Amino acid sequence: MNRRASHDYFLEEKYECGMVLTGTEIKSIRAGKVQFKDSYISIYQGEAWIKGMHISPYKYGNVFNVDETRDRKLLLHKYEIRKLYQKVKTKGYTLVPVRMYLKNGKAKLEIALAKGKNLIDKREDAKLRDAKREMEKALKLR
Repeated sequence: MNRRASHDYFLEEKYECGMVLTGTEIKSIRAGKVQFKDSYISIYQGEAWIKGMHISPYKYGNVFNVDETRDRKLLLHKYEIRKLYQKVKTKGYTLVPVRMYLKNGKAKLEIALAKGKNLIDKREDAKLRDAKREMEKALKLR
């Protein structure tokens, strides 16, 4: 789960995609050894790639382990890639990974088309969160 994404961006459209992984990488993902902290998604020559995602080496993988932060290809339909590419290039959007989960034994990545927040927007979100927390606390005390 990438909590930083919802803090730094307005998440608009979400997409589910697969990834091209090696055997030891999927074992590390099943063990929960994934970090999205500085990762982002770029589109290059009609293919979507995630860059900077850290998958820790599998404990028992020895020579089969690969580089932890290597670029990994994302599996999306061609029309989805074209649509995302057009929005990213023209409107100032970016693609960020939101969460990773297992579905039918396969690792899936949820990505979002996002627009950056200003400092003012982040402050407003914090105020709304605090107000909501106070209301829930007041209702709970009754």
